[in-house]
Amino acid sequence: MVEGDAGGGFSRKRKCSLTDDVVKTSEIEGEYLNVASVRSSIARRLGVDIGALAPVDRHIEGVVEMVLDATANCWQRVTDERLFGWHAALFPTGYSGMTRINVAAWRDDESGPMGRQKVHFEAPPADRLPSEMACFIDWLNAESDVPPLLKAGLGYLWFVTLHPFDDGNGRIARAVGDLLLARADGSPQRFYSLSAQIQRDRRGYYELLERTQKGDMDVTGWLVWFLDSLRCALDQAHQTLDSVLSKPRFWQRWAATPLNERQAKVLNRLLDGFDGKLTSSKWAAIGKCSTDTALRDINDLLARGMLRKVAGGGRSTGYELNDGEV
Repeated sequence: MVEGDAGGGFSRKRKCSLTDDVVKTSEIEGEYLNVASVRSSIARRLGVDIGALAPVDRHIEGVVEMVLDATANCWQRVTDERLFGWHAALFPTGYSGMTRINVAAWRDDESGPMGRQKVHFEAPPADRLPSEMACFIDWLNAESDVPPLLKAGLGYLWFVTLHPFDDGNGRIARAVGDLLLARADGSPQRFYSLSAQIQRDRRGYYELLERTQKGDMDVTGWLVWFLDSLRCALDQAHQTLDSVLSKPRFWQRWAATPLNERQAKVLNRLLDGFDGKLTSSKWAAIGKCSTDTALRDINDLLARGMLRKVAGGGRSTGYELNDGEV
């Protein structure tokens, strides 16, 4: 019998949440990355075997490096040079689109792809950035009476409001937020993606950001939105983790039940998420056996209570895992 691997499930979930972070933090800015390439880049860095790896370009590698550094090295101090490294990783060619930008340096207000950006507010002038960023970085690294989750929300807002780079400020702000969330969690292991939740509410995000920055900088509304987004991201992660944990729970329950190789194989397919309705003909195809043999396998599992028939619809009888047994 082939049992579920809880450790492998957690590893896959971590890889999926990191993939979401990388892909969605770019989608928020209207940039769409190749998901297979992102997954390959992350898998190489985590040492996860996902079979054939998709080709990866320098830009994707840079976004992955920034996201992983922000969380895996969350306890390391944030410095000018570290932020410059993130910025250089995002723009390895020195260009944003067709426009040359200042890379690994604070903006100078004379360059940058301003034609491609929607300006929500007037950021501090460039000549104030060194002192403003020094103050921000000191606050970021210092011990604080501010609750850690609120500090994550404030750090995100403060950075994106300072707008210190020609481009990439939103992505780096989210990396700063993720770093502070990892510190708040007390662990660099991430199983949820705040960027994915922000992308789901992208319009609300930009509207609230603009309202906060153009108002009197009362951050209450922003923090309420940030914490609610975090809650939604955690709820989504819990749903996914429940599905990951259902597999080892299932095999733990039925550990003493003798099954043949075909039955174990098809049950694992169901536990991993089977697309469509399982029928005897599909069972036969997966198990590489005759339809009669498939029916005997199925009837055996029905008698044990591991499977049940799907009610109604279609000429072929369907089967699924018995609810409550997983």
